[in-house]
Amino acid sequence: MRTVSVAAGDPPRPAPASPPGSRAAALAALKDSTSVGLGLLPLGLAFGVLIVHAGLPWWCASLFTAVVYAGSFEFLLVGLAVAVTPLATVALTAFLVNVRHVFYALSFPLDRIPGPLGKAYGTFALTDEAYALTTGDRARSWSGARILWLQLFMQSYWVGGATAGALLGSAVPDSVGGLDFAMTALFAVLALDAVRERRGDLPTPVLALLGALVARLVLPGQMLLVAFTLLTAALLIRSRKEEPRESRA
Repeated sequence: MRTVSVAAGDPPRPAPASPPGSRAAALAALKDSTSVGLGLLPLGLAFGVLIVHAGLPWWCASLFTAVVYAGSFEFLLVGLAVAVTPLATVALTAFLVNVRHVFYALSFPLDRIPGPLGKAYGTFALTDEAYALTTGDRARSWSGARILWLQLFMQSYWVGGATAGALLGSAVPDSVGGLDFAMTALFAVLALDAVRERRGDLPTPVLALLGALVARLVLPGQMLLVAFTLLTAALLIRSRKEEPRESRA
């Protein structure tokens, strides 16, 4: 450890420790973000191509990904923008699509992020990918700076990929289909990774599947919101039932 030079006779004092936002936290976050980044880059490319093929200017890709930054809703926003949809309808659609983030806030480690600006960006950049990486068992010891760097890197992948896709979009023929399915494919991969990481927790994915099936049958138009509500209720009931067992142990 380095020490600060002092006058003779004074006891040596350790140099101040590196702040939480040090280079080490950034490098660790860059490594953490690589796996998801490899998926976000081509996904961003697909989104950028979709923007240009819809007839919107290329810079809309940069604007949407930097300011809106709500993956699945951004794909919907392309169609809404082309149709010149009223702002009230756009706002309602955004709420219904992104209401799942309310559930994410229940376990996202926002308390580790220092400062109001840091917390504001951490809340803004709370995407499905960021949630999946920061709430796993291996992320329990991550500092707030590492979480912020992770979110910043992931948004950079998204913005960079979308901008590049929009600029190169004219080179991709209109006949290429399935670009709007890229986000769904990424969600499926994240879900599989989460199941693999918690192999002993089989009831959770089963409850999620049952909630999705019930939501599909009861309210298919609001499937996402209903499925999240049912899953949250089931997990709370399960947690309450497990508490007495743990207290008796």
